[in-house]
Amino acid sequence: MDRFAKYLLTALICVVALGQFVQVITRYVLQVPVMGLEETMLYPTLWLYILGSVNASRENTHIRANVLEIFIQTTRGHTILAIIGEIISLIVGLWLLSWAWDYTRYAWRVWRESPTLYIPTFYSDIALLTGLGLMMVYTAWHLWSHIRSLRTGDPA
Repeated sequence: MDRFAKYLLTALICVVALGQFVQVITRYVLQVPVMGLEETMLYPTLWLYILGSVNASRENTHIRANVLEIFIQTTRGHTILAIIGEIISLIVGLWLLSWAWDYTRYAWRVWRESPTLYIPTFYSDIALLTGLGLMMVYTAWHLWSHIRSLRTGDPA
């Protein structure tokens, strides 16, 4: 799974960079903008953003402001704080996931298309539901590992 995520994110960032390069060259150097390039770049850009968040959740490397860790001295206290943080993240994430599900149902029902190329926007709209679902799986996994480490006394 790590290799797949690494290659997928690398491919997406290359596609986005190449698209922006083509846009700059055609628009500013050749003075001929490519019609619809912004629309097509929406898909890999949005998936890159969402899957990057999923990757941070998978690696447990989200940016955090753990001010309370300064005052807590024990490893057990840090683990309990991590469990509380994961529970709050899971609650908020599941709430957002329910909103994403409602939005996905709406996007399916309406079936919007991009204005120039008529590409269905559903394929970019589904990224939010997919990303939040995967983030909740990884959050639950980290919660379980913290609970397990609290029981056994091993650091997570």
